[in-house]
Amino acid sequence: MSPAEAPPPPAAPTVALVTLGCQRNEVDSEELAGRLAADGWTLTAEAEDADVVMVNTCGFVEAAKKDSIDTLLAAADLKDGGKARAVVAVGCLAERYGTELADALPEATVLGFDDYTAISERLQAAMRGDAHAPHVPRDRRALLPISPVERQATAPTTAVEELSAWTGPASGPRPLRARLEGGPVAPLKLASGCDRRCSFCAIPSFRGAFVSRRPAELLAEAAWLAESGVRELVLVSENSTSYGKDLGELRLLELLLPKLAEVDGLERVRVNYLQPAEMRPSLIEALTATPKVVPYFDLSFQHSSADVLRRMRRFGDTDRFLGLIEQIRVRAPRAGIRTNVIVGFPGETEADLIELERFLIGARLDTVGVFGYSDEDGTEAANLDGKVDPDEVRARVEHITRLVEELTNARAEDRIGEQVAVLVEENDAFRYPGADEHGEASAEGRAAHQAPEVDGSTILIGGEPEVGQIVTATVVGTDGVDLIATLPGVS
Repeated sequence: MSPAEAPPPPAAPTVALVTLGCQRNEVDSEELAGRLAADGWTLTAEAEDADVVMVNTCGFVEAAKKDSIDTLLAAADLKDGGKARAVVAVGCLAERYGTELADALPEATVLGFDDYTAISERLQAAMRGDAHAPHVPRDRRALLPISPVERQATAPTTAVEELSAWTGPASGPRPLRARLEGGPVAPLKLASGCDRRCSFCAIPSFRGAFVSRRPAELLAEAAWLAESGVRELVLVSENSTSYGKDLGELRLLELLLPKLAEVDGLERVRVNYLQPAEMRPSLIEALTATPKVVPYFDLSFQHSSADVLRRMRRFGDTDRFLGLIEQIRVRAPRAGIRTNVIVGFPGETEADLIELERFLIGARLDTVGVFGYSDEDGTEAANLDGKVDPDEVRARVEHITRLVEELTNARAEDRIGEQVAVLVEENDAFRYPGADEHGEASAEGRAAHQAPEVDGSTILIGGEPEVGQIVTATVVGTDGVDLIATLPGVS
């Protein structure tokens, strides 16, 4: 056959990744996308156009599980009536339930974390219709050595020596990661897993023990993200305050932050997921005094009643937590502080709820997520006595939510007159509440105290700011926890 008669090469298979849940899942999806792109797959944003629809699921709470199942079923509809040849479930729900999910959802191929290194092969098999034996879930906390000495044994240098010797991204391999969405903000995963044993949380059982990533790997990935246009780096993990403890240096985060801030192109570094019980003066100092590191504290309080916290297998109480917040605000009075709280935990009394109210009123937080307790499979709390009636849980959620809205709206109003540095994320003209009073919006972004997805945003009035630019604006109004701010030249 002559070259002219040779058949065209087969088209590269296409895959659409649908990501649910937290920013840690976003990183996982981009790492999977990087592996697939390296193996010749074409990534598409449209599930309708894909040969394979892969759903990175969330398995944290009941609402997230339902959302994951609904998304998988919607993808299965594409398989029945469209181009899609396979639907694949990955992520926390898939890992946590394995065979059980596969039996309940035969339309999808269910893969576990151990399949990620061979993801291209697994998707090819799914397209062919090959049978896949789903994994039997197991407690992943026992799969890795816990001792820092054991984990460190294979490393040629200590983590601190790595930081000292860092010479730039050219000294190491490029990250195996492909950005699925543009924009000036991206998460960077510090670690995987968790060594804490909160009685309500199943994450450690399916995410495994806490394992820090090597500093050189993080710095190389940060440099790669900056080269792709990222201006704000959001450090994520199950527990960022623990970073480095398994590498033999508990203060490694404090040492890493200045190095990340020096990466060319980055303008902001933000740390999410901090454990109040593990906060230390040196970390507070690093988060409030390191140039380009924003004074932002995403503190996982969960409750403030000492009795409830003990049943949660957590530590602290209202006065200790208020003392921690005071330590932060002494160093950075305008620091952003947010948290999540769980109400209706087994054994929670009216007195416990009043104690939580005392904390929230005294803390003056910028954002609070309020969640009602529900049993989670395999957790200690699911077997505790003193369960609160579901109707009462809902009533408590509504009560605390109303209080939180009042308090966080007032906290936002406290910022009127303040000058804020805003990272511009969108600059399309749009209407917003208060437009007639303050003027047309020119852009939307986030001030230093506002993290992506979980906090409010800042509407900008005036000027022509570009996406990725950090501009200084004056707060002139609020809409709930969102700020309205004017750029220079706007009266």
